[in-house]
Amino acid sequence: VQLVESGGGLVQPGGSLRLSCAASGFTFSDSPMSWYRQAAGKGRRLVATITSSGGNTNYADSVKGRFTISRDNAKNTVYLQMDGLKPEDTAVYYCNAPQYGAWGQGTQVTVTV
Repeated sequence: VQLVESGGGLVQPGGSLRLSCAASGFTFSDSPMSWYRQAAGKGRRLVATITSSGGNTNYADSVKGRFTISRDNAKNTVYLQMDGLKPEDTAVYYCNAPQYGAWGQGTQVTVTV
């Protein structure tokens, strides 16, 4: 099982980024997926989840209305569209396949003026 995140970077408050997570080594279309984040000195926290079909999503209260999780099962990829970014969104973002206990290496998102 391999998960590879990309798309992080430095952005100003109010800006947008789209994270991608390319999955391999398992049947992606059968697997719910999640995004987590970990700010410096803090624990890893759930940001968003999506069912295997993409029909249902859930979000942490802190990102509702600003972030959108989606997936393309034909491309074995899950996305996190982040709009209206705030400095408190600064963290390393991780992709997770909960059925396999698998994590990506993370991608850094920094929101600063």
